[in-house]
Amino acid sequence: MPTIRQTVLAGALALTSISGAAQAANPMVGGAAMYPAKNIVENAVNSKDHTTLVAAVQAAGLAGTLSSPGPFTVFAPTNAAFAKLPAGTVDTLVKPENKATLSGILTYHVVPGRITAQMIAANARAHHGTATYKTVQGENLMFTRSGSGWAIMDGKGDRGMITIANVMQSNGVIHVIDTVMMP
Repeated sequence: MPTIRQTVLAGALALTSISGAAQAANPMVGGAAMYPAKNIVENAVNSKDHTTLVAAVQAAGLAGTLSSPGPFTVFAPTNAAFAKLPAGTVDTLVKPENKATLSGILTYHVVPGRITAQMIAANARAHHGTATYKTVQGENLMFTRSGSGWAIMDGKGDRGMITIANVMQSNGVIHVIDTVMMP
């Protein structure tokens, strides 16, 4: 007959396994579970690390597009990434008169299709270590291996890192990045 301790340990192990499976299926971003059955906007609005991005997407009028079937790959800068920009940049960009500029910056973070980290790696292997993808905005983003992760580089040579990869959405995938890329 199992002891109380054995029963408690077995229950704890089962609970840990269930919890781990739930986290794998629904990764946490900004303190919120990201659900693969929800679209990019439905998930992003729940991330406390992406409130600036969500406000910018709304100001640019892109929420409807990023809620559509897609698929889209979004390289999603965190609030901390936006905070790295010169003081006043975000406040200036979200003004109605700067909607086109803001839209250009945001669509520079979106690639058509569902591009996973594994696809980035395969593309880089096939192209001498650098994967290149054309954004919805029209210019390229480049990716290179950096340590155990992937660096993202804009056309000006500014670099950031993918900090959370492969956050699957019903209409694409999000990769969280630590720097705002500028076309």
